[in-house]
Amino acid sequence: MLFVSGQSTRKYSNEFMNIGVDAAALGMSNAVVSQTSDVNSGYWNPAGLVHLEDNQIALMHSSYFANIANYNYIGYGMPLDDRSAVGISLIRFGVDDILDTTQLIDDEGNINYDRINTFSTADYGLTFSYARKLPLDGLNFGVNAKVIRRIIGDFASSWGFGLDAGIQFENQSGWKFGLMARDITTTYNAWSINEEKFEQISGAVDGQNQELPETTEITIPKLQLGFSKKWIFHYDYSLETAANLNVRFEENNDIISTSFASISPAIGFEFGYTDLVFLRGGVGNFQNELQIDNSEDLTFQPNFGVGFKYKGIQIDYAFTDIGDQSAALYSNVFSLKIDFSIFR
Repeated sequence: MLFVSGQSTRKYSNEFMNIGVDAAALGMSNAVVSQTSDVNSGYWNPAGLVHLEDNQIALMHSSYFANIANYNYIGYGMPLDDRSAVGISLIRFGVDDILDTTQLIDDEGNINYDRINTFSTADYGLTFSYARKLPLDGLNFGVNAKVIRRIIGDFASSWGFGLDAGIQFENQSGWKFGLMARDITTTYNAWSINEEKFEQISGAVDGQNQELPETTEITIPKLQLGFSKKWIFHYDYSLETAANLNVRFEENNDIISTSFASISPAIGFEFGYTDLVFLRGGVGNFQNELQIDNSEDLTFQPNFGVGFKYKGIQIDYAFTDIGDQSAALYSNVFSLKIDFSIFR
């Protein structure tokens, strides 16, 4: 039997949707809101989809926590006409083959390893994107409709829905500006909990898991503001620099934090040679971390990446530090992008 409760709403959910896609963007510390212009724009800023000249598909894979968790992404985008485009993408973040030891001890108090089962927990994010050029030259907008599905074995599952909106503008001097508003409707998740499974869990350890967890969540809105510019040197060399301000409407450890909102900057660059080979780097996720002696240290997340593009095929790699510099956990991220123009 499934049990749905109307308890108080819990904030801060769907964090897997904030990890990011595309190794090229991750290598620049995600500072791509203003200049994203390919199939991956459906995630970073749907307004960028209007720059598609042909159909594109993108794939990405990365592993976290010593390969315990796997993060996979596939995206597809296509122009509708010379002024509009659409896209669809799917993200899966999952941990598989988790041991269920809640029935390890039988009714007589004996340990029976045959009673151990396995289950998986997985989060899915399906996004539908639409973008269109506005009458003002250089100004574009885009919207996302998101469906969130979260599954924890046979114990619980949820559905969620939300909207994003973004704009991009490029002036005559080549400066690009972008604004991405995520979860503008406070993405809502409603959980269904298997009551029979919960009763088994609640009796596994005395005094623990005695109350049903909250069954509704909201994801509070976030804003990303960015600007960028690209310079060309001697025809063959390019340098693109970009910066983002990531705004969350909560008080946390970001470098700038108030009771109303918190702000963390991100800076990235991409150096290119003949639009064939790319070197990328960036810093972001600036945090004031509280130490054992109650002092605060400023930490940040460095990123590094390389890429190779030949005709319509682009392969990118990012080496990302998801901890601090001294006790870091590194992830290797690979992504592939194919432009269908190579088949024309």
